[in-house]
Amino acid sequence: MEEECRVLSIQSHVVRGYVGNRAATFPLQVLGFEIDALNSVQFSNHTGYPHWKGQVLNSNELQELYEGLKLNSVNKYDYVLTVCDPVMGDKWNGEGSMYVPEDLLPVYKEKVVPVADIITPNQFEAELLSGRKIHSQEEALAVMDVLHAMGPDTVVITSSDLPSPRGSDYLIALGSQRIRNPDGSVVTERIRMEMYKVDAVFVGTGDLFAAMLLAWTHKHPNNLKVACEKTLSAMHHVLQRTIACAKAQAGGGLKPSPAQLELRMVQSKKDIENPEIVVQAAVL
Repeated sequence: MEEECRVLSIQSHVVRGYVGNRAATFPLQVLGFEIDALNSVQFSNHTGYPHWKGQVLNSNELQELYEGLKLNSVNKYDYVLTVCDPVMGDKWNGEGSMYVPEDLLPVYKEKVVPVADIITPNQFEAELLSGRKIHSQEEALAVMDVLHAMGPDTVVITSSDLPSPRGSDYLIALGSQRIRNPDGSVVTERIRMEMYKVDAVFVGTGDLFAAMLLAWTHKHPNNLKVACEKTLSAMHHVLQRTIACAKAQAGGGLKPSPAQLELRMVQSKKDIENPEIVVQAAVL
């Protein structure tokens, strides 16, 4: 019998839609993981809608929930999946902006990132963490080396402003993984991926990406190329299905609403389980 792999996912939760734990739990279960979901936030729906209601747990309340698990000796996990992927900010129209207060940046740099095995920042977040700007692929690789030196063995810059040879319709992502050999030597694998942009704003894609990358790096522990190809190919299928359904629901060339753009997760079960590879990673 296959050994059970358990994940503690500490993220937000919404009643309606797919974000946080709702976006991470289903794909991980489909890929064979047992999930305990600890909800840091409980909202009616994600904040991409005009309105939302709900509660935010404070640190004491989160600690109390974990203590309950600990008292029953069911707090043994192979992985912990959190929102610290790190969620700090992004760029719009070329300008970076933080989602979180700036005084949290030192906390990420000094406390969170050093204990992480895998981080998946976007370009803006990678620049914030490293204190360096990225204008070229070489600079991006140097930034990932800085992030490796902070602790994580796997770094994936999920999106960047770097130009693609395939044109402006494509987005560049980069990955780097330090592989530790039995003799103590360390080999670094670097990859580059080009993804077709989808002209829509989705919520929960980062949570879905982090969950699937965790699953596929577990299944392919020393092959970042294969893990990222499966992760990004599954993402492609989910997003293409979502935008097609959303446009059909909106009708008449109208812009789909946030409700219509909710990720078609259940409908994409087979693509999550066994994605047809449509995004190829180049080893650098």
